[in-house]
Amino acid sequence: MAEPESPMETRPRAVPREVDVAIIGGGLVGASLALGLAGTGVRVLLVESVAPDSALQPSFDERTTALGNASRRIFQGLGVWDEISREAAAIRAIHVSDAGRFGVARLRAAEHGVDAFGYVVPNRVIGAALWRHLSDAKGVEVRVPARVEDLDITTERAYFTVVTAAGAREITSAHLLVAADGAHSTVRAAAGIEAGVEDYDQVAIAATVMGDRANDGTAFERFTPTGPVAILPLRGGGYGTIWSCAPQRAAELLALSDDAYLGELQGRFGWRAGKFRRIGRRASYPLKLTRAAATVARRTVLIGNAAQALHPIAGQGFNLGLRDAALLAEVVAGAAGDVGSTELLHKFADWRAADRGGVVRFTDGLVRLFGSRTPGIGLLRDLGLLAFDLSPPAKRALARVSLGFGGPTPRLARGLPLQ
Repeated sequence: MAEPESPMETRPRAVPREVDVAIIGGGLVGASLALGLAGTGVRVLLVESVAPDSALQPSFDERTTALGNASRRIFQGLGVWDEISREAAAIRAIHVSDAGRFGVARLRAAEHGVDAFGYVVPNRVIGAALWRHLSDAKGVEVRVPARVEDLDITTERAYFTVVTAAGAREITSAHLLVAADGAHSTVRAAAGIEAGVEDYDQVAIAATVMGDRANDGTAFERFTPTGPVAILPLRGGGYGTIWSCAPQRAAELLALSDDAYLGELQGRFGWRAGKFRRIGRRASYPLKLTRAAATVARRTVLIGNAAQALHPIAGQGFNLGLRDAALLAEVVAGAAGDVGSTELLHKFADWRAADRGGVVRFTDGLVRLFGSRTPGIGLLRDLGLLAFDLSPPAKRALARVSLGFGGPTPRLARGLPLQ
């Protein structure tokens, strides 16, 4: 059955400029997609509302991201890994513990035949590398800072107006509109795609800390009665910390002096990483699971946080979004005809469904399992951790999480060229 016409489709239009793909949102995922399509012959327009070097750019702040090996290969294929790697810290071991209980699990990369499980990198480093390469990317036009207005998605094209910071207005049409504009996506709303939001009633506090000894490449995840604490190794010997706790507790912690906060963090995490002595600027953000009801609609596709925004408990959110971008670039670049056709978009959605669903269930399950206060669940949880610690097959399965939970693995994620 043919799709119904938009009531605006009969309205006379000014003649717009045309592109094949318009990416709305130039954060880490949107910028990666644009760079992936560079030089493929696809005409790309990238629109971002905040300049990449602005202190207000939320995608490139001091938070850190744990990149799996598949993500490392994608960045290698995009030609940016050499720059990113200079500030990357290898994760050579993972230590998971349940505070106040006996459950513990340990993984070492060497036991799985890899140099590292992944790499921890400040977001600003990733963003800077991507945007440096976008400045001369073939076939990619960039509008920043700029916003999109008058969005009208028809059966033939998506029409919109790009408004620059100087007030210039540019009427544009695209065969494919990509929503890469985050968990509160305006493109998703304009496309009529609903999103469910589950509030975890937690706030994450992120900060860089330095201790009395350099890290040895171990990443820690410690589950506490008030929320998980992640301690990730950084280049230079320090740690990136993410402390998730109830909003009221977070407000109290953010009001503390640096020394008082370090004392609270030390008491909650323990001494496995040594004594914390210095801390950088603290940032906080609420934790919610946002999940779009669909990832495609007429002439529209959602990637990254616009499709699913996850709890950072397992560090999988950006890795999942980057696989979205890598496979979409492959599908679009290889399209024989209309890059925004219903057939092509549904093929992409079907291919990404297993990975997306698996990562969402895995992450959400961890939050609920380790946040549960149900009598007896703590004992079962700790027995499960010990069983995992003694099971090589289970460890091998977890070590492969960064490759995804199903569906085709993007060529870039396998170390293969896009074309």
